[in-house]
Amino acid sequence: MSGDAKAVVFDVGRVLFQWDLRCLFAKLIDDPDELEWFVTTVVTEQWHHQHDEGRPLAEMLPERIAEYPGHARLIEAYATRFNESVPGPVPGSLELVEALHARGVPLYALTNFGAELWPPFRAEQPVFGLFRDIVVSGVEKVAKPEPRIFEIAAARFGHAPHELLFIDDKAENVAAAQALGWQGHRFEGADRLSSELKRRGLID
Repeated sequence: MSGDAKAVVFDVGRVLFQWDLRCLFAKLIDDPDELEWFVTTVVTEQWHHQHDEGRPLAEMLPERIAEYPGHARLIEAYATRFNESVPGPVPGSLELVEALHARGVPLYALTNFGAELWPPFRAEQPVFGLFRDIVVSGVEKVAKPEPRIFEIAAARFGHAPHELLFIDDKAENVAAAQALGWQGHRFEGADRLSSELKRRGLID
């Protein structure tokens, strides 16, 4: 099945764009130990995932501020300055998107991303104009690796699952897609992905 992918579906975070909450909060917290405590205890990736799953910021922020009232300003910065947690593209990835687009390969994205944080992020990234459709977990209120979001995506994209090559940095997300008949590639850098796309004949 490795040669018949008709379309490529990209994850966004840590595949197309780097993401690290430390990139934002290092600007606001001078002490390295306090920074590490904050991003592993207060504004954590696990807590953030609630927004990916569809929980509104209007619920999440007051609840967290009530738990850590001394850090209200920092917790609010998560919502107002989220784009600063994305320092830039993953090296080489956007060039692969452009190469696929130049070959006429249909491009889609399936991302765990909050419904409220997605529009201001997308607005700053013109590469998303090359994608035919993007399924955002926070909008659908279901996140990877739940099977339902892959079913939603396949229906939206209009391809049979086996025609879709899904690229994600998390093994559990790739496995979830493959369990539904998608093709999958675990992202471990643009060089390895480039080799895989060439092997499949999707780019030169």
